[in-house]
Amino acid sequence: MIKTGIFGGSFNPIHNGHISLARQLKEKASLDEVWLMVSPQNPMKQQADLLSDEVRLQMARLALEHETDIVASDYEIHLPKPSYTWLTLQALSRDYPDRQFVLMLGGDNWAIFDKWYHADDILQNYQLVVYPRRDAQTKQKKVLPASVMMVEAKLLDISSTEIRQRIREGRSIQKLVPPSVAAFIRQEGLYV
Repeated sequence: MIKTGIFGGSFNPIHNGHISLARQLKEKASLDEVWLMVSPQNPMKQQADLLSDEVRLQMARLALEHETDIVASDYEIHLPKPSYTWLTLQALSRDYPDRQFVLMLGGDNWAIFDKWYHADDILQNYQLVVYPRRDAQTKQKKVLPASVMMVEAKLLDISSTEIRQRIREGRSIQKLVPPSVAAFIRQEGLYV
């Protein structure tokens, strides 16, 4: 079985923090590879300045073109909406029976995980790797479910929101995103 981490997000835009975190979690959770799952609109999070799925996917692919074992995936984009993680994991398991999927999520999402669609089914059928998030308190349960692994990861102080704001203000994003992504954003006039 190929142990594959699913790291979902809007990646609006993808940045160096996402890539660093994917590398760290791949190692800490002993994963063979990580799929950065470019998600359509999150049913629990409305975002007015969300770029199209195709543009966000293109930026993710540019950002990861020199990575090994970390790839941008459009799988969830092609599933029926809304895209609930349980349905995505079920479809992945059906379509890729040679893989063991591991859900990677931030402490902010772990704190509200009991509100997720089919949360108990996810816990019973999949391994979860939970990492800290900036400015978020991770809800520590006295006893974690056997399927949940808490990991420490060094977080880069970068957010997609900050990047979009810097672009609107005409400030540099050079050290926040891979050069190919910065060039694409500039060329396409995104987030202005």
